[in-house]
Amino acid sequence: MIRYIFITGGVVSSLGKGIASAALGALLQSRGYGVRLRKLDPYLNVDPGTMSPRQHGEVYVTDDGAETDLDLGHYERFTGVSARQSDNITTGRIYSRIIEKERRGDYLGATIQVIPHVTNEIKDFVLSDPGEGVDFVLCEIGGTVGDIEGLPFFEAIRQLGQELGPERTCFIHLTLLPYIPAAGEMKTKPTQHSVKELRSIGIQPQILLCRCDRPIPENEKGKIASFCNVRPSSVIEARDVRHIYDVPAAYHAEGLDKEVIRHFAITDAPEPDLSNWQRIARTIHNPDGEVCVALVGKYTDVPDAYKSVAEALSHGGVANNVKVTVRLINSEEFDDDARPLDILEGVHGIILPGGFGERGAHGKIRASRFARERKVPCFGICYGMQMSVIEVARNLAGLQDANTTENDRRTRNPLVGLMEEWTKGNEKVTRDENTDKGGTMRLGAYPARLRTGSRVAEVYGSTEISERHRHRYEVNASYIPELEKHGVVFSGLSPDGTLPEIFEIPDHPWFIGVQFHPELKSRPFEPHPLFASFIGAAVKQSRLV
Repeated sequence: MIRYIFITGGVVSSLGKGIASAALGALLQSRGYGVRLRKLDPYLNVDPGTMSPRQHGEVYVTDDGAETDLDLGHYERFTGVSARQSDNITTGRIYSRIIEKERRGDYLGATIQVIPHVTNEIKDFVLSDPGEGVDFVLCEIGGTVGDIEGLPFFEAIRQLGQELGPERTCFIHLTLLPYIPAAGEMKTKPTQHSVKELRSIGIQPQILLCRCDRPIPENEKGKIASFCNVRPSSVIEARDVRHIYDVPAAYHAEGLDKEVIRHFAITDAPEPDLSNWQRIARTIHNPDGEVCVALVGKYTDVPDAYKSVAEALSHGGVANNVKVTVRLINSEEFDDDARPLDILEGVHGIILPGGFGERGAHGKIRASRFARERKVPCFGICYGMQMSVIEVARNLAGLQDANTTENDRRTRNPLVGLMEEWTKGNEKVTRDENTDKGGTMRLGAYPARLRTGSRVAEVYGSTEISERHRHRYEVNASYIPELEKHGVVFSGLSPDGTLPEIFEIPDHPWFIGVQFHPELKSRPFEPHPLFASFIGAAVKQSRLV
């Protein structure tokens, strides 16, 4: 019997429903249960793929090619369960499906309404096959209670609560308990009103997760329990912690998983094994040293735009038992050649993450050159790899006008472009300026073959890999022979040998560029080998600086 847990939020956004859902999933998993986590997003976009990172943070990509909410990254990192296309739904996708069915005549002329058609579609998504061995499905509802766009989702889960019964459904509500310094008090009214709003649409939460920055007095817990119609033990203190990987142990100490087990009347639940989380916490809080990595990107004013990269760097630190401090640097600052790169002095590694568009591209090229010439470990990811290849072409191979057709449609040396732009037979061609953008984005997991004896083959311990992609432009393989004359090696290619996946500089302490996004597959218990190796190189660099 699969049980369903619905996690909602109130008062304000950004309280951490994604982390809370992931942490609860990890706790249930630590008790031996199988879990799957899903996200219901009320916005009208079909998916976040076209949304600005400044508004929505990073786009998380699954193995099967879904562009999803960044919370699915938290789910994967905390539980190790790979997310799928069926684990993230938006209002846009729901309505697209309904309109397609209506146009086909599937509804036999019925009037299409929010209830039952929209809510039924949402319920079908929640109940869709979670896979083998799943005991709990955790569904996070995006936004906050009271949001007009979220009402169909709340109505759908209310109906599921009635249809499946309390023995198979549990509602957890995450709220804010603010402390007012001027009054010297913690205020419970925001939580009371949030729960009142939830109850007004027919949902009675069984557990309250109360975000706070200090302990909740027992009398305040009692007040919340009385006004919100829950047991006092179901008012769970979700206090701020030093690191997100402290959350599972902190929530267990406050009794969250115990309350969930009690609600479902499970009498034979094993005790949780939190030894792995305790080990991670010890490593994070008691490192042997510290390294500083400069992240040179164009969305550094919104750290969530690089959430998975930051987490993967942290995992690399765990693998090397060091703390990783990330220095966020806007690549636009380096677009002007007159601007010195002194801010990069003294860093132990430079990472060039993904991105799109011309803004900040030249800055990444300059940062790549700095790393290459100054022998600083450098890791280029997707667009960062492409800019590093262009830098090598310009400054080592003498192709001064080398560029990506994404930024210069008429470049005579298209080092990067859409495949149809630079191949026609065996001749390089340039697309007409009025041609439609064309091409399709490579999304999801693709295999690659690594050159035997290369650094990346040594790092992976294999010559066959599979990594997740999200890009439209590719490095032009016809330039490989020329570039390899100047000391670089394209050590990873697609199985058919047509698409460069990895390049490296053998006579550099550590310089690797990859077309894919390895950060998406890194876990705290299984740091991605490239990030572990990169941070290992940064540790060596720290001893030289």
